[in-house]
Amino acid sequence: MSETVNTVNPTTEQLVAEYTLMSEAEANQAVDSANTAFLSWKKTSFAERAELMNNLADQIEKQSDAIIGLMVKEMGKVVEQGKQEVELCAAICRYTAENGASVLEDENRVFEGGTAIITYQPLGVILGIQPWNFPLYQVIRYSAANIMAGNTTVMKHAKNVFGMAELIEKLYTDAGFPEHVYQSLLIDGKTASALIKHDKVRGVTFTGSDGVGKSVAETAASLAKKTVLELGSNDAFVVLSDADVETAVKACVQGRIVNNGETCVAAKRFIITKSVYDQFKTQFLTAFKALKVGDPRDEDTDLGPMAREDLRDELHKQVMESVAKGASILLGGEVPDGKGWFYPVTILENIKPGMPAYDDELFGPVASFIKAENDAEAMQIANDSRYGLGGGIFTTDKEKAIKLAREEFDTGMVNINGYSLAQPNLPFGGVKDSGYGREHGGFGMREFVNEKTIFISE
Repeated sequence: MSETVNTVNPTTEQLVAEYTLMSEAEANQAVDSANTAFLSWKKTSFAERAELMNNLADQIEKQSDAIIGLMVKEMGKVVEQGKQEVELCAAICRYTAENGASVLEDENRVFEGGTAIITYQPLGVILGIQPWNFPLYQVIRYSAANIMAGNTTVMKHAKNVFGMAELIEKLYTDAGFPEHVYQSLLIDGKTASALIKHDKVRGVTFTGSDGVGKSVAETAASLAKKTVLELGSNDAFVVLSDADVETAVKACVQGRIVNNGETCVAAKRFIITKSVYDQFKTQFLTAFKALKVGDPRDEDTDLGPMAREDLRDELHKQVMESVAKGASILLGGEVPDGKGWFYPVTILENIKPGMPAYDDELFGPVASFIKAENDAEAMQIANDSRYGLGGGIFTTDKEKAIKLAREEFDTGMVNINGYSLAQPNLPFGGVKDSGYGREHGGFGMREFVNEKTIFISE
């Protein structure tokens, strides 16, 4: 008997659509089809691939209204931020098309007794397991890079955005890619885990929680298959004693509420040096109170609902557990009545180790304030985390900030005096429990290739 999955609008709590899950046998057949497609796709030229990748960018832009509408319905994304996601994905496709040939170009080297060619050859079928929070971007960022490298991809999307999964496959088809070069598989986690063991799956890229990611990596590693992991984080934004507080507040508020607060690389822990703590707190509180939580379709909405009821319940549980352990609520912290899985903008103070707000990732619009005695302690607290995806430093001394970012901050990415999301030409990824491997900036195109050496004797 076939299993079904429902997608639900988080704003209205109404049914969006019903989907039938693929069986494991059907999923295995999809991988076999992807491998068959790979045998010819790997022999296409970079020029052919680039042309299709530019077509994909065109299709993303052409179908932007449908894409954004689906984001709003399936996971509650604010319309304006949906537009930004569409623009970013089109830019990623164009960057990949423009730079793929040079990133993956053969290299010539000399050794004693001859010359050598280093060539970057695709591996085969790459399995992607992706989350719901950036339902187009998460998929495009890994699939475009791997397809440009000559691999083919099969993708398991989160069950609450299955409509987007189907739409993305249509985008690839409409762009003219050969059949089975890209496939969205409507499968559950159990089937995805089984696919890791499929002999034609040559690599796995996963974005999601660190617990599940480690399990994925363990299974893949037992079969000597490479993984790229982009996991959770608890990014620290450090406000030093010489910071421009107004600049810091503006960036930190933006960094906390982007995508309804449901962003792995969002600003989450705010570590403020004592001398500017009260000033920062006052201005941040004023800015947070001015935010509008409401229907993501409305132009003046700053935050929509959380994507699922269970995610809202988990966030509130983390807030309450932190309070039980000594944190205090400066703003928010109460689940509202009425339709929709909304959670208010919330500020927690007096955060200490042992609290979820300090140790774990709060995936929603909750800001955690930590007071540091001085700048040195602020940086120490910033690194006191099992995570290491992104972070931020605010100071009027740019050279000092660069030195701290380069030598002290134990993360994959650091913002200085601002907040930035992913950029097509810059590497994206983390360290520690935030995972390993990089995407964007050409780095993603080299993650799942065989760096093959060809020795040519004189």
